[in-house]
Amino acid sequence: MHPAFTITPLGDGALVISFGNVMEEEINENVLQLFHCLQNTPLPFTDIVPAYSSLTFFYDVHSWRTKEATAFEKVKEALLPFLQQTVQEKEKSGQTIAIPVCYARVFAPDLEELAAQKALSAEEVIGLHTAKTYRVYMIGFLPGFPYMGKVDSRLATPRKSSPRTAIPAGSVGIAGEQTGIYPFTSPGGWNIIGRTPLRLFDKDRSEPTLLQPGDSVTFYPISEDAFENYQSRIA
Repeated sequence: MHPAFTITPLGDGALVISFGNVMEEEINENVLQLFHCLQNTPLPFTDIVPAYSSLTFFYDVHSWRTKEATAFEKVKEALLPFLQQTVQEKEKSGQTIAIPVCYARVFAPDLEELAAQKALSAEEVIGLHTAKTYRVYMIGFLPGFPYMGKVDSRLATPRKSSPRTAIPAGSVGIAGEQTGIYPFTSPGGWNIIGRTPLRLFDKDRSEPTLLQPGDSVTFYPISEDAFENYQSRIA
């Protein structure tokens, strides 16, 4: 059976199944199992969106509402059997992807400041960031933006108090216990410590989003020359 959960309405056409406000791999794996299960059911829905420890089920009110019950009540009733099923023990979802990152100062405007705050050298920050394997917990904020965790506790740091108006595509950042990659040039408040030449989102690919929830990610450092060479190959 799934862990303890709550089901609450989200406006008129959606509900949220929440397993708590946590960032835990086991909970996230349960969310993804439920997500894949519901995607393959005949239940009418307009979208299903998994997050760290919750899943949002969007639906057409007119397809569910009856004289006896609201659409929310009917959808909740239909979903409860899926939540009462035994969670299947199976191989974890996702693939493992190694991502090159250039941590040179030109691509890492916050690296030195973060290192100073943590009483570390820039090299130590890079070493800690590349030493772990990160889980992609969810995609959000922008198409293809991966929220990954958890970073080494020595690197955990809040978002910047004053967000930047434009962070370049490919920028790798830290916010709290998370690390992420900006797929497009965008405003943002994460602490930027490097940049990858990889395209996180490409509408011309068969699967536009490079990373998916449940994937595992490792980072490895590359030089500025390698970064430029890599970009010239994919341009």
